[in-house]
Amino acid sequence: MNGGESEEVASAVASPLTPQEWKFSQVFGELAVGEEVQEVDIISTLEFNKSGDHLATGDRGGRVVLFEHTDMKEHGGNRRDLEMMDYSVSRHPEFRYKTEFQSHEPEFDYLKSLEIGEKVNKIRWCHTANGALFLLSSNEKTIKLWKVQEKKVKKIYDMNIDSSKAAGNVSAASSSVSSTPKQYFTYGSFPDCSYNCLSDDLSFPPGGIPSLRLPVAVSGDTSLVARSRRVYAHAHDYHINSVSNNSDGETFISADDLRINLWNLEISNQSFNIVDVKPANMEELTEVITSAVFHPTRCNMLAYSSSKGSIRLIDLRQSALCDSHSKIFEEQEEPSSRTFFTEIIASISDIKFAKDGRYILSRDFMTLKLWDINMDAGPVATFQVHEHLRPKLCDLYDNDSIFDKFECCLSGDGQRAATGSYSNMFRVFGCALGSTEATFLEASKNPMRKLVHAPSKPSRSLCSSFTHVVRRGAESPGVDASGNSFDSTKKLLHLAWHPSENSIACAAANSLYMYYA
Repeated sequence: MNGGESEEVASAVASPLTPQEWKFSQVFGELAVGEEVQEVDIISTLEFNKSGDHLATGDRGGRVVLFEHTDMKEHGGNRRDLEMMDYSVSRHPEFRYKTEFQSHEPEFDYLKSLEIGEKVNKIRWCHTANGALFLLSSNEKTIKLWKVQEKKVKKIYDMNIDSSKAAGNVSAASSSVSSTPKQYFTYGSFPDCSYNCLSDDLSFPPGGIPSLRLPVAVSGDTSLVARSRRVYAHAHDYHINSVSNNSDGETFISADDLRINLWNLEISNQSFNIVDVKPANMEELTEVITSAVFHPTRCNMLAYSSSKGSIRLIDLRQSALCDSHSKIFEEQEEPSSRTFFTEIIASISDIKFAKDGRYILSRDFMTLKLWDINMDAGPVATFQVHEHLRPKLCDLYDNDSIFDKFECCLSGDGQRAATGSYSNMFRVFGCALGSTEATFLEASKNPMRKLVHAPSKPSRSLCSSFTHVVRRGAESPGVDASGNSFDSTKKLLHLAWHPSENSIACAAANSLYMYYA
């Protein structure tokens, strides 16, 4: 890791910033008044590519929808050229619909009598090559590598065919036949004699054929074509919950409840099992893998979280099967405070590395935590997201909402973190030391924003000697952060932060909302 870069990020995290004003930017797929949400249209994942020029979403119907930055279309797509221009582009990123394709279809495993849904669980962008976009999409069992590229449609411009005689036989080419009044040959025959140029002796009429012309193919309109290049299947007995690309651009991992497999992008019929937590006796199973992600710069390091609230950092150089971890990050809870729901709400649903790889952001049901990979004694900051729902845990358990898996994301500079909640709300917290930023927004055209300031006096972690900041959200039971009635049926599970700009994309049912600051 670059030492200067680490110092820069560390200084950025250490200096608090003023809270940002978030504003509505765009919405795609907004429902009309009285229109019901179709199950297949609900967005199940979304992801920006590394440059932030493209955004991909997947839904429960197995479709992948791509959006592109508007500046790419209007100014040729070269961001470096835009920086050299005298005029400035729009002050916040705007996207437009690019294309969509069917990624997965419903399947049935006859050997296990198991239905495999078409829902797209994860989308991960790969490196671009020759102007083509590459991405991985996954459902419960199968991962596919897709190539999306612009193809020019070529048309036949000129042929020696009489349109009146060839209309019935060459209908596909009739639209491209020249409309000049010149007399053309039909199928190579001369109109004024009985010679057949296609006869067995290949004879030609006297004087030859003066107006013979070869067909000319000209480029027409361009169209986007998505093709499945490889299918990575039959490697998971349980549902895939994570897919992560390696920084080497050649490999990626896929994880289910008990195993993590390592793949090469060029080889689809073979994978290597690098983590296996399955016990010899399944009755002894105490925790499962909930999320896994590669380090953004070190190709030999990856992290995975568990249902017990721990994060393990492993080094692929240690052994082929990484049974042991290099570091483990977990926060011990006092036995006296344990309840029936302790293990359920401690389960980590998502983890993300910061851009430089120094910090790990994790999300469990109640909190959002920031970890320093160099300090495994406890999180450096804890943000209370659902503390106001603690009195309602029984109700949330009865309707299974307590098992909802909320995602989290970090800004490109690592200074802010965001995660979703109920009532179509999402939270943005400041990660800098001493920051009191805690912004609450609703996924709508008119977001109701409310700033909640944390107590100025930070609490000290029980299991470490460093300062552990606790940022609290709304404390009123029965209401959300804005004081509205709590609605567990409207949940914002998926969101993503633009890699270089202060822009957040979030999915509320079938609608994609975008905000900027």
